[in-house]
Amino acid sequence: MNSLAIGAISLGCMFGGALIGRLSARIVPDHHLSPESKDVVKLCAGLIATMAALVLGLMVSSAKTSYDAVNDGLVRAAVTAANTDRILARYGPEATPAREQIRHNLASTINAIWPQEGAPTFRVSDAGASEQEDVLGDTLRELSPHDESQRIIKATAIQGYNEGTKLRWLLVEQAQASVPTVFLVVLVFWFTVLFSIFAMLAPGNRTINVVMLFCALSITGGIVLILDMNRPFEGILKVSSAPMMNVLVHLGH
Repeated sequence: MNSLAIGAISLGCMFGGALIGRLSARIVPDHHLSPESKDVVKLCAGLIATMAALVLGLMVSSAKTSYDAVNDGLVRAAVTAANTDRILARYGPEATPAREQIRHNLASTINAIWPQEGAPTFRVSDAGASEQEDVLGDTLRELSPHDESQRIIKATAIQGYNEGTKLRWLLVEQAQASVPTVFLVVLVFWFTVLFSIFAMLAPGNRTINVVMLFCALSITGGIVLILDMNRPFEGILKVSSAPMMNVLVHLGH
């Protein structure tokens, strides 16, 4: 289920809670809503609001950290590919197949994560990506240095290849991060209870209804933001392809 659908369900729950609160205000006897009773209800609502705000803030912070880590990983992977290509350029014509393979691998990765239309054609953890990396590794190991300079270049290129492989698997693990369903359900439940309490205590007029609707939309926006940042390779907040595209233009030159 995508983030917008989950956001719509969350919005429906919160606004449904407000409707329940309105109905409760008509059913509950007046002496149950005395000033003393309202004070206790407000204290309980304040406690729930504090916990909900704390959890929501922590979830946003965690999602942003995960998103930034993936974005930084892509930048590092692009820089590693560019650096390895430049190193191999000094090796000589024998390194041309390896340089072409680096370009091919980067182009395939860009195609996979940022296709022209629709969802990604395959994930960065697919077997196709591993096979392409293996081809590059084999190509580098098959190089036959003729002097000390070429031996150093070959060793440095293999080191760059190993670093790129580690970065890809690091991205695979970081991209698997997701919001625990229990957290999400509890958070929406807390906000639903809050809206129910607000609607029960507030006077029934259009201004209050509009304010509560915008409040629910704001919270829903936060939930959608969290879910999208935890899926950096898809959704509204997809990581930028600019770093890899810039490197791809310069590879092989």
